[in-house]
Amino acid sequence: MAVTRHLAGRSRTLLGFATLVAVVATVGSLYLSLGLGLIPCTLCWYQRILMYPLVVVLGVAFVENRETIFRTVLPLSVFGGGIAAYHSLLQLTSSTGNQCTIGGCGSVLFRVAGLTIPNLSLLAFVLITASMLVLVARSSE
Repeated sequence: MAVTRHLAGRSRTLLGFATLVAVVATVGSLYLSLGLGLIPCTLCWYQRILMYPLVVVLGVAFVENRETIFRTVLPLSVFGGGIAAYHSLLQLTSSTGNQCTIGGCGSVLFRVAGLTIPNLSLLAFVLITASMLVLVARSSE
């Protein structure tokens, strides 16, 4: 009984962490566009479309301590991470001088600790995906 409670506490911590990451990513993206006036490109919009619902889904899972939420979260986070990785790769390898040419995204205008906006998005999706994979491993115990 104590072991079950201990595992449930760890799962709740993972859900809380993933929720916090999704909230920070969402608030950050809104600040960049609404606060700083940066216009998101098409790939940025796709990443937002996949990140924003995670705030609600993970938030509800945290409140209700739903450990099996990984079934809903993983498709969104893996697909979003793939788009963010592709977007980051475009910025690294672009012949247009660090510009994403899909959807009109201009050159890299903003960095946080050396990371571009797609890099930050990729980091958020990776952290959320990793948290959910730990939940998957725990659910099979």
